[in-house]
Amino acid sequence: MTTAADLAWWQKTIAYEVYPKSFLDTRGQGTGTIAGITARLDYLASLGVGAIWITPCYKSPMVDNGYDVEDYYNIDPSFGTMADMDELIARGREKGIRLVMDLVFNHTSEACQWFVESRKDRTNSYADWYIWRDAKPDGSEPTNWRSIFGGSAWAWCEERQQYYLHTFAPQQPDINWENPDVRRALFDIANFWADKGVGGFRIDAITYIKKPPVFADGPVDGEDGLSSVHDATANGEGILDFLHEFKAAVCDGRDIFTVGEANGVDADELGDWVGERGVFDLLFEFSHTHVPMGEAEIWCKPATWTLTDLKRALTASQKATATNGWYPAFFENHDQPRSTVNFFQCDGTIAAKAKALGTVLLMQRGTPFLMQGEELGYGNRAWLSIDEFNDVQTRGEYDFALSEGFTPQQALAACNRFSRDNARTPMQWDASANAGFTTGMPWLPVHADYAEINVETESADPDSVLNWYRRLSELRRSRDELLAGSYEELVPESEQIYAYRRAGEKSVAVMLANLSDEPAVYDAALVDGLTLLAGTHGTTEPGELRPLEAVVFGTN
Repeated sequence: MTTAADLAWWQKTIAYEVYPKSFLDTRGQGTGTIAGITARLDYLASLGVGAIWITPCYKSPMVDNGYDVEDYYNIDPSFGTMADMDELIARGREKGIRLVMDLVFNHTSEACQWFVESRKDRTNSYADWYIWRDAKPDGSEPTNWRSIFGGSAWAWCEERQQYYLHTFAPQQPDINWENPDVRRALFDIANFWADKGVGGFRIDAITYIKKPPVFADGPVDGEDGLSSVHDATANGEGILDFLHEFKAAVCDGRDIFTVGEANGVDADELGDWVGERGVFDLLFEFSHTHVPMGEAEIWCKPATWTLTDLKRALTASQKATATNGWYPAFFENHDQPRSTVNFFQCDGTIAAKAKALGTVLLMQRGTPFLMQGEELGYGNRAWLSIDEFNDVQTRGEYDFALSEGFTPQQALAACNRFSRDNARTPMQWDASANAGFTTGMPWLPVHADYAEINVETESADPDSVLNWYRRLSELRRSRDELLAGSYEELVPESEQIYAYRRAGEKSVAVMLANLSDEPAVYDAALVDGLTLLAGTHGTTEPGELRPLEAVVFGTN
């Protein structure tokens, strides 16, 4: 049986996503800086964080907040300098915290020199570095694909008299991975950062890099007359050949880990992507986040779901990585709404929901990934108009909802529920102006509740969400079965309780969380002979859970 001693460093720690633009501004400019991350390393260490995934801070026009990269070898001046990055890497290592860079390898910015050259004509040395196609005979787009952000996935280029493919925004042209020169250039970028001493890579939107051999119209699935580009291109045959090449060129022989963003990979396919025969160490797959949103991820048409749907998706991922690979456990990231809203259909305080869901997350098998602010118990912000949003996808979803016949009020409500900007609001450090994030005008407004929900206030409150996360982090580090033990779901039929058992070589723990606002009962025999290790409501009576109560029992 695997023990904690058998695990790699990245399997025994907590990973924390930093959205640099919203973390801490050290210049008074209204947007965060790399130096701001360095200044808060001690705070991250207090959470038991050993890896920081930072979203892109490369030079960029910032159409999609850095996911439109102009220059992979330079830092965007709004974040600081390469010297700031070098200091962050070095200071982090001193504190046992490794940096995880975000590799955006499906697309670049239209301002990237590669694309500037590629668009000039059809014969230059970069002509085949992107996905170009002629118009249909009637002059229309090559296919009827809809981009992830809404509207056609094709944009016209006057210079070449051709269309180029953009899975996301028009300013984010897709790279042509079929070209070996392109692959070599991308691998060189990754090796540049690995040589600087980063601890790993998160690889963005990787399931879209392999395009189909034939580009054809797909079935129309909306009033706009378009078809999902995701359905046409995600996880195409041959993609793993590209990624094995990446692994051999970048990862083999290095003490780093990789986590791929793999929308479109099902739990039963994980064995091909992670583990001994896979291409990554971990894989973000989104079956559980699709439960409340729906597989199509159309915000104005959310799914009808139950707790058993959510549990089934999480358990499927646990089973798929039980003997091959490792699971990145997460409920939030920069592309998701806050979990205290997304995964509950009941009343109750945000703090109670945050503690219950945090217990579910931090006791799971795998490496937990936290989104900045998740440990404070954020909810979604109340957005009053579409003009308040910064996110390009949110604006696209709003327009799509209107095209589907929804009223402006209904479209805005959908954006309030699912917008990515909910996870991107500034980090709340204290009760001073702008929550201590900046002395300037913040690029996104802070939550109205920042005077109560912030690091300083919660650090002083022993019953806060933040201190609950710290307690669970310490508990996780101290118990072998919570690091390396097996996962077995309990009471899978319950629509109130999510429960599972973690079993190690010599110890056992049982986690039970009532994710409803009504009392719940369970068979007390599940915890017979075990001691209460942690509970959101203090002491508890075995066999009963109060509304939104979470408990962890274990062997002495």
